[in-house]
Amino acid sequence: MAKKKNKSKITKGERLLYFYATVAFFLMLGLKIFCGAWVGEMKMSIEETKYNIEKQEKTNESLTMKVNELTSFENVQKVVKEMGLAYNNDNIIVIDK
Repeated sequence: MAKKKNKSKITKGERLLYFYATVAFFLMLGLKIFCGAWVGEMKMSIEETKYNIEKQEKTNESLTMKVNELTSFENVQKVVKEMGLAYNNDNIIVIDK
């Protein structure tokens, strides 16, 4: 009688290949999830920074308007009169921006 050999349809090399393919698949899946979360966090950070910049620009614009209002010709004349000084047109220098 001849001995029957148990033939496995999958060799050790194929099993090893399937194992590493499975590990690689799960590592790639984890990497995709991690990178997706990181990108989402970065987008939120960028939006927050944009919001802060817009808020600061509005504050700067408001302060610029206040400065322009306070340095207007009428206000300067008012302060000059309140301080008892004389207005002299020859002392005014106009600087173009």
